[in-house]
Amino acid sequence: MNHSPPLKVAIIGSGNIGTDLLIKVMRSEHLTCTLFSGRNLTSTGMKRAKELGINTSDLGIQAIVNTPDICDLVFDATSAHAHIDHWEILKALGKTIVDMTPAKLGAFCIPAINVRECLGTGPRNINMITCGGQSSIPIANAISVIHPDIDYIEVVSSIASRSAGPATRANLDEYIETTEEALMRFSGAKRTKAILILNPANPPIDMQTTIYAKIKNPDVPAIRQSVENMVLKLKSYVPGYELIVPPTVEGDRVLTTIKVVGNGDYLPQYAGNLDIINCAAIAVAETIAIAAIEQGKKHV
Repeated sequence: MNHSPPLKVAIIGSGNIGTDLLIKVMRSEHLTCTLFSGRNLTSTGMKRAKELGINTSDLGIQAIVNTPDICDLVFDATSAHAHIDHWEILKALGKTIVDMTPAKLGAFCIPAINVRECLGTGPRNINMITCGGQSSIPIANAISVIHPDIDYIEVVSSIASRSAGPATRANLDEYIETTEEALMRFSGAKRTKAILILNPANPPIDMQTTIYAKIKNPDVPAIRQSVENMVLKLKSYVPGYELIVPPTVEGDRVLTTIKVVGNGDYLPQYAGNLDIINCAAIAVAETIAIAAIEQGKKHV
């Protein structure tokens, strides 16, 4: 039996995403959080980390620069703009970085589709795209398996306004651009469009994403089977992922809708948009950790 130590990870960004990531890391047998770093030691997330006995810092990425050996992998839960500088620093330090922002500097990763392609040696930048991307792209990809000649795909994600924090709102343009680019890559569609709706309803709504695909003579039974297979893959790391409208023909389009209910680790269950991207990031980090163990390495 292999008793290799868990992969040492650091989290930069003490907001909702970073704090929820922390709770998920602590639950993983393959990961251990050696640093939780932000800018404000009195923030809600930082206080929670301290209560949990986690090593904290208010120096941001500088905390890693000061002690490079503190981690092997870094989750960047800050902003797309900040990530540009962070990547240059962490690349020089030889770190693997899992980018939670829509900066799209690294390789796009959807665990259910291409996590193994994101493995390798040396510094790596793995981009988790967006919450809407993590929810919609697997379905678009499943449709493209049956119909590789998709003309147009449109995805509309509706999330609770309360689950969209300052960083999410500041990165809306990057969100659209990154989601559309990743949709095109993983589906092969000639044209793509992404829409994000911040719904102020009270009580807050669960995340829902509808995928529209313009296809000539769609084979609906085959599409349904492919989508159902993909949903099973998603549920292996996102338990709250659910198909609520199976692929159906509407006019000249095939539409399907999914819902994501969060685990409720740190965030409310309605914040499925944040939960899905965090679950995906944890799945990537755990895959890296397991691959390192299989290769007989202590670190990535």
